[in-house]
Amino acid sequence: MIKRRHFIQFASSTFTALGLSQIDVIQKGNRYAQVLSQSTPRKLALLVGINNYLNNERGDNLRGCITDVDLQEKLLTHRFGFEPNNILRLTTDPADKQPTRKNILEAFEEHLIKQAKPGDVVVFHFSGHGSRLRDPDPIQQCRDDDYNSTLVPSDDGTNGVTQDIMGRTLFLLISALKTENVTVVLDSCFSGGGTRGNFIVRAASNDNLQPSPEEIAYQERWIKQLNIPLEKLVSLRCASKRKGIVFAAAQSEQIAADATFNGFSAGAFTYLMTQYLWQQTGSGGNMISQINPSIKSLSRQEPFIDGDENKPVYFINKKLFPADAVVIKTEGKKATLWLGGIDKESLEAFTPGATFTVINNQGQTSATVKLISPRRGLIAEAELVDNRGINSLRPGMLLQESTRIIPADLKLSIGLDPSLAGYTNAAKEFIEAINRIAAITAQNQKPPYPNGVQYIFSRMTDSYRRKLQQQVTENLPAVNSLGLFTAGQELVLQSFGDAGEPVKDAVQRLEPKLKSLLAACILKKTLNTNSSALDVEVCLNLVEQPSKIIAKTATSRSRKNRQVSQKIYLHKLPLQQLFQFQVTNNELTSIYISILLFDSSGDLLVIFPYKWSAPEESMQLAPKQTLVVGNPQELKLQAIEKGSGEALIIISRKPLKNAVKTMRALAAEQKRDAGVVELRGSSTSPDEVIGDLLNDLRDARGGGIVATPVSNSDTATLSITFEVV
Repeated sequence: MIKRRHFIQFASSTFTALGLSQIDVIQKGNRYAQVLSQSTPRKLALLVGINNYLNNERGDNLRGCITDVDLQEKLLTHRFGFEPNNILRLTTDPADKQPTRKNILEAFEEHLIKQAKPGDVVVFHFSGHGSRLRDPDPIQQCRDDDYNSTLVPSDDGTNGVTQDIMGRTLFLLISALKTENVTVVLDSCFSGGGTRGNFIVRAASNDNLQPSPEEIAYQERWIKQLNIPLEKLVSLRCASKRKGIVFAAAQSEQIAADATFNGFSAGAFTYLMTQYLWQQTGSGGNMISQINPSIKSLSRQEPFIDGDENKPVYFINKKLFPADAVVIKTEGKKATLWLGGIDKESLEAFTPGATFTVINNQGQTSATVKLISPRRGLIAEAELVDNRGINSLRPGMLLQESTRIIPADLKLSIGLDPSLAGYTNAAKEFIEAINRIAAITAQNQKPPYPNGVQYIFSRMTDSYRRKLQQQVTENLPAVNSLGLFTAGQELVLQSFGDAGEPVKDAVQRLEPKLKSLLAACILKKTLNTNSSALDVEVCLNLVEQPSKIIAKTATSRSRKNRQVSQKIYLHKLPLQQLFQFQVTNNELTSIYISILLFDSSGDLLVIFPYKWSAPEESMQLAPKQTLVVGNPQELKLQAIEKGSGEALIIISRKPLKNAVKTMRALAAEQKRDAGVVELRGSSTSPDEVIGDLLNDLRDARGGGIVATPVSNSDTATLSITFEVV
């Protein structure tokens, strides 16, 4: 469920200017969904991505906007059935037509307005800087705001002129379309600017700027051409009587992050949205609900859908099967793959040796494809190793993961913030003395860690604290204290020490937390909700309300077998209330389960098993049975501090013997016969426990391996994320 109060405020302040706010979209929702589910005469898309600005005085150049266009283009082509010649790209890649103001407006007119007929489907995607300009003729009747949100083209500032395309202009262009089935995706924002940790904010400054005379004249031409009297225009904009549905990256006062992932940059929203759509065929509201926790773990932004949240996203047919990759180019038995459907946490596990199977429209699998070269962003080279059922690979073939390879030398990357100044080298030495932790020095560029980091070791400065005070009002660390931020400059709770603490002491204090973060990082490489062959589902609920689900996850096989409509879950866990997990085994054989809880302070806890006298027996779940973890008579689970959390549920057809042995030793060290065990100890490191789990998942006995192959046939690792409120 979307936060209605903030949602309506945003629609009023920004998207009313676009003519795309809630009233009209809900009225049009049913017609829109019906058309998207049909085979339409034509599907047209205009995709705009701007990394580089000719005059970047108003904002930094970006890195991920062209990738956003690639993400959408591959998705629309291979998932939603768009013809490539019906997709027009305008990006700052030299190979594409450039996204200048003139080119964007001409493309909208020529490619969309002149070609779209009634019943056609139109998609307009914009990734780049947004801004706000002072409106020379604000509509005060429906909103007390003298500013109009804008999209900033690549030639902004040429000859000292603001080239922004105003929301009113986009409103008029959409009004000119002959179809009502318009989807707008905006991965930009209208406030902020600069950087947040390793992310660049997609907002240009406005400095009280006004639109150009050319912009006003362009609007007047369309008002005349559409024959809309001024009074009618005011009425339409206030009542939002226009076409379309909007997916937006952030609320009006929030940032939209240009983020760095494993080997590439992209909009946090566009990447998570498109990755979700390769896997799911649910409603727009469910998509936003599902990706919101993941985005919040990266950046303080809340995407939303402006429209009927119960309707399908784009054209997704409910008969579509999950896909992790698609063949985009072939040469003999070799192929180039696009890995757009793989979870961001798992990408690092797709190294040479990982395998996929070809899947058809009926969900039947056939040939096997193996990666043969290191991944380049979301592109990898592969070869056909088992041509069972097919003669050759073809572009457009969809693939599902079979086996991934967890690197044995996987490290946690910690950025060293410039605020460390003369202590940077010392911090690097102390941090890298911890096994499998890499310290990355900040570069004099934006973003400062171009290859990405998971966390940032930083000093709390006056500037950082002022920024945090806009978001957090309680328990802020003292200036000159040392601790950890996320890559998007969010606080890692309980990581900052006292002001003036020496760097060496801070690293020693943080060592257990860093090891827990490393362990969680390694374990997340096994996440395979959408590719596991097991049939399992997991729910999170309050003890007092067992039937009211807060969050839910299930393997895709479980979703397919049940064929139930997806519901929207809040993923919000009330503070100080007892909660529990329910794990249902829909298999015909027993499975073995362990549950780890990872909180926003970086601690990793084993909450199941919790009977350490006979852990293996308690971990077994019989066929068609449900396990409750958090029965208050045996184990009380309760959130005592606001923040975020994530439950990692590890499931195997075979006993998890290696991990149990190590966890049992930890329980003994912590003098526990029953209850929660922390993954830290004097003799055992958290990553050792995770290593034992990986050995169990691969049915290994002993070490000496270069990497850990993990198959989907007998294992599943699921994740439930939630926010404590």
